[in-house]
Amino acid sequence: MPQRFGCDTGAVINILAHRDATQRALIQQEYRAMYSEDILKRLESELSGKLETAIILWMHDPAGRDALIVKRSFNPDLLLSYVSTQRYEGLEVDREMALKDAKALFKAGEKKLGTDEKTFIHIFSERSRAQLSAITSAYRDMYGNSLKKAVKSETSGNFEHGLLTILRCSENPAKYFAKVLHKAMKGLGTNDSTLVRVIVTRTEIDMQYIKAEYLKKYKKTLNDAVHSETSGHYRTFLLSLLGPNH
Repeated sequence: MPQRFGCDTGAVINILAHRDATQRALIQQEYRAMYSEDILKRLESELSGKLETAIILWMHDPAGRDALIVKRSFNPDLLLSYVSTQRYEGLEVDREMALKDAKALFKAGEKKLGTDEKTFIHIFSERSRAQLSAITSAYRDMYGNSLKKAVKSETSGNFEHGLLTILRCSENPAKYFAKVLHKAMKGLGTNDSTLVRVIVTRTEIDMQYIKAEYLKKYKKTLNDAVHSETSGHYRTFLLSLLGPNH
């Protein structure tokens, strides 16, 4: 049996926060081979609270993470489709397809009584951010109304929230996540689940852009904001993921 981590949480943070996804997967494999035990189970038994949530989410591969987030999130149909679909995320745009999709969304929403949710789920979950941006422009050109407004008038509740989130994120992901992080830390108390979700899932994708947007918009570094809203090992872990304070 491996020795208990005991109180050496600092060492655990120091090792795991500085390993990329491939290295973390290897650590999990090696640990199982050496101790016949799942390192995630051991971490769960040794850690607790917000730090446990953050480290467990960090240890999962992106698909596993998405599954965990979906479990606690809005509109399972939309989100499951969104996270389980392999999308091309380059900058190339198919104008013809954008026009076709804009037409399909109009038919599925504003043009009919009730809303054809399946069409919205299909288009919103399968198109890249750049493509969604092109669809938004095409929609405005063709129908004189913004797609965002159409979503607000044609949908409601968790489904509306999910579609609007995808749209906002497609416009400018770094700006969107900077805003989400600021909102999570604004006012009394901190929305830790949002803080953890965004920092853990964006660290290996576009965190440097999010940090730049945060500084530009709020005249304070994201690191400083996180530092003032968190404490202890939890703070250490999040700041390790964020990297240098600039």
